Amino acid sequence: MGKFVFIVPPLTGHINPTLSIGAVLLQRGHQVGWISLDSSLEQRLPEGGKLLLIAYEENDLQKQESEKYLDIITKKIVYGIDSIKFLYEEVLIPLNRHSYEGILGLLDAYQPDLVITDHQMFAGAIAAVNKNMPYVTSVTAPAAIKVMDELPKVHEWEVKQIVALQKELGVEGETSIACSDLLTMVLTSREFFGEMDLPEQYQFTGPVISERIVVSDFDWARLEGFGTQPKLLVSIGTTFDHEHKKSFFTKVVEAFGNQPLTVVVVSDPSLFEQWPDNFMVQHSVPQLELLPHLDAVVCHGGHNTVCETLANGLPMVVVPIAYDQSHVAGRVVRVGAGLRLNFNRFKANHLKEAVHEILNNISFRNASERIRHSFADAGGTRTAADLLAGLTAGKAAPAIGEVGILNH
Repeated sequence: MGKFVFIVPPLTGHINPTLSIGAVLLQRGHQVGWISLDSSLEQRLPEGGKLLLIAYEENDLQKQESEKYLDIITKKIVYGIDSIKFLYEEVLIPLNRHSYEGILGLLDAYQPDLVITDHQMFAGAIAAVNKNMPYVTSVTAPAAIKVMDELPKVHEWEVKQIVALQKELGVEGETSIACSDLLTMVLTSREFFGEMDLPEQYQFTGPVISERIVVSDFDWARLEGFGTQPKLLVSIGTTFDHEHKKSFFTKVVEAFGNQPLTVVVVSDPSLFEQWPDNFMVQHSVPQLELLPHLDAVVCHGGHNTVCETLANGLPMVVVPIAYDQSHVAGRVVRVGAGLRLNFNRFKANHLKEAVHEILNNISFRNASERIRHSFADAGGTRTAADLLAGLTAGKAAPAIGEVGILNH
């Protein structure tokens, strides 16, 4: 049996897929640990999983600083290319620098057979190389790979930031080691990822969609009471908790208020004194359980939400804000599964028209169904677990027909 360790950033969308993969490995009799800064992760680990917490003294200045830069990602208002610069300079590089020594010590103590590091946890790859341990990369945001083709200058700048940190921490050379030469698992399907010529170590597992417990008093009876009228989910995630959220939902209210449409909104109900009668507004919803009851989704283009929507064969309107969301929105449009609006320029009537279009033009749902099948064919959690187990058994990563020149 193998001994695995996942190295994850304190970001839910990056952690959740590893919980599903880890659970399967544990069920097969392997040992599995998680290296993280997030102490609350212990409550979410599958049975038998071990938290290896990167811990610092309470008066440690680094610890205080880490809490600041992990918080600003929810408060900072950034768009487009500026958001990528902000993400690297103010979040990822400080986060990885801060985590490195802790990761190094925990790898020494745990002695895994295989390290699986998130594509944004460069410190995990650096520590594995410095400890001469084999490592695999898990790519939860495939835009990190697609940027090589789509935005080569941006990719070149990103590599320089990573290489500078590698040199600082003892790995020489001008090549980024963030993506493993042994195996880089891309958590989407080939069809949704799109055309790109990649080395054989890049393998597509399909999205790893984890069942998660959401504490929510969702009013299922009220949802059912709206009858057969179309049902729409509107969510822009938890990352963007600033004043622009109110502007966004003002347009949503104007577009859909008192229309023959049921609108489930993920937001603070106190954002407005009164919401339209056809709106259901909650801080959180059981999204995976809810999606099969819906007809369409409006979202910001977060990779997890988009994959969960497509896994249910639903069309969507995507309104990207920052980071990799523009790329994800572009893929939704390219495969025909939805429409895209500009976050800063769209008006209520644009949103109303776009939702009307995806609800009434069957081609959008048909395209979403096609991607749903591609996700199922790729395998998801099972494929990822098989690839990892194959490596620790001394085998080459099993071929799953998802490598090489990608076409769509």
